[in-house]
Amino acid sequence: MAPWNKFWPRKESPPTPSAPSSAPAHALRVVRAYHEQTKHNFQRYAAGPMELDWDTQPDPFRRYAGAPTSRLAIPESDAGPDYGEALVEGRVPPAPLDPTSLSRLLYDSLAISAWKEAGESRWALRVNPSSGNLHPTEGYLLLPAMDELGDSAGVFHYAPREHLLERRAALSPQLWQALDLPAGSFLVALSSIHWREAWKYGERAFRYCQHDVGHALAAVAIGAAGLGWRARLVQDIGTRDIGRLIGLPDTASQPSPEAEHPDCIVSIGPTDDAPRLEAAPFARFDDLPWSGTPNDLSPDHFEWDAIEVTAEAARKPAGAALLPPWPRDGAAEPVERGLNGLREVVRRRRSGLAFDGRTGMPAATFFRILESCMPRAGRVPFTQFPWSPRLHLAVFVHRVEGLTPGLYWLQRDPASAEAVRAACREEFLWTPAEGKPAPLPLSLLLPMDLRSQAISVSCSQAIAGDGAFSLGMLAEFDRSLDEHGAWFYPRLYWEAGALGQVLYLEAEAVGLRSTGIGCYLDDPMHSILGLRSSELQSLYHFTVGKQVDDPRLTDRPAYPAP
Repeated sequence: MAPWNKFWPRKESPPTPSAPSSAPAHALRVVRAYHEQTKHNFQRYAAGPMELDWDTQPDPFRRYAGAPTSRLAIPESDAGPDYGEALVEGRVPPAPLDPTSLSRLLYDSLAISAWKEAGESRWALRVNPSSGNLHPTEGYLLLPAMDELGDSAGVFHYAPREHLLERRAALSPQLWQALDLPAGSFLVALSSIHWREAWKYGERAFRYCQHDVGHALAAVAIGAAGLGWRARLVQDIGTRDIGRLIGLPDTASQPSPEAEHPDCIVSIGPTDDAPRLEAAPFARFDDLPWSGTPNDLSPDHFEWDAIEVTAEAARKPAGAALLPPWPRDGAAEPVERGLNGLREVVRRRRSGLAFDGRTGMPAATFFRILESCMPRAGRVPFTQFPWSPRLHLAVFVHRVEGLTPGLYWLQRDPASAEAVRAACREEFLWTPAEGKPAPLPLSLLLPMDLRSQAISVSCSQAIAGDGAFSLGMLAEFDRSLDEHGAWFYPRLYWEAGALGQVLYLEAEAVGLRSTGIGCYLDDPMHSILGLRSSELQSLYHFTVGKQVDDPRLTDRPAYPAP
């Protein structure tokens, strides 16, 4: 298949459906075609730059020149509540909403966690992970009036390098009240700058941007949990209206290679009452005097049309049906992991760069990590997602003491177990994993040393076979898109990113490291499972093991000492 920019050049408009009723079907064809087009395989990789142009590497920090700023105080060192306790809603008393708690939330979710140095090179790491450490995700807040942030409610952009808020717009008391948020609540919105990822990864970058939205959603939910707050995705708002609330130009009418695409909006507050945002006030945001001019990120760009066309197709339309409630499987209990404070775990999280190929883990530790991936009632960060689980884990066990090496399956939603099993190889065993806790739905499929296969399908990266285990996240792809449409495509990646953040933190909590693997061979992974259609699709790979430290790298503090 030829690259999409030969079909739909930037200077032309994408094909227009013949009638409005065909728009959802057209959008669905676009996202399905994008997904196929951007698969890696033994024969070819998805289209990307032939080499990196370091002169055009995007600035990872967005600023709004001319916008009023409010510097947030750097929180004092604090281990925080117990890590296991905090990840079950209702175990931490809610903090009051004020500049101190707001700073704490951002410091524990979207802020810089450290600076790395190697020779003359220096780069920032953040609490929320990012593919290639490129950070396409931007954060915005809609906050009530606070004396330290101005004399009115407002829309703010978070600048992580300086740990400050930029006021983009002031909201009148009447407009803030029209949003009708529960008492003590506020909104956090996330957007993506696709160019930051596409600079390195080409047309596959839309996938990685959506992974990073999921990482950030989980990071915000977990940071909020440390304050006794609850995070809930706001359902009843379309993509374009999210952009209106945070002052982003409509990418359909004002295309730009550095465009910010609104992704989602989350309510944060002391209760689990997600607000119902009425559409009536949205138009009033169009007339606000927005402050600040966004900085240019690169002097030049290469435009990947497949990304922009897919982003438009995957917009959530205004008025889309709300997702119905679903019965969560059991009530979550704190998972015992030793003496770990939540904040020390989230801020020391790092991506493993190489594993030693020797260190494993006890089976009990392995089971605890997988249990933390289950969407039980009250378990953070999965409580924020209104849809039933769509991702399951195909786990390559390499070095887990007391467990036979091989391929295992974690079924995260019992309702689809029969359909999933029917989609996979007939010869798989599906026997309960030896010694597992009764509630953990983990099955042994194939008892065999699969380290070489795990490495092969992860783009020949040795790290996939050098850890205690690695895995692929398989999504119920056809059912999800057929039920909801093209706008649900990014949400599958959000769920994958949230799972990834959990795996990152779980590894840190037991003294290991984890790494997300976005470069994997899609259909060869499907072949291992015997999949014959797109019913299940692999969206993300991960690996957990013992880090081999690089002596050339030096850690520096994220911010000057308070």
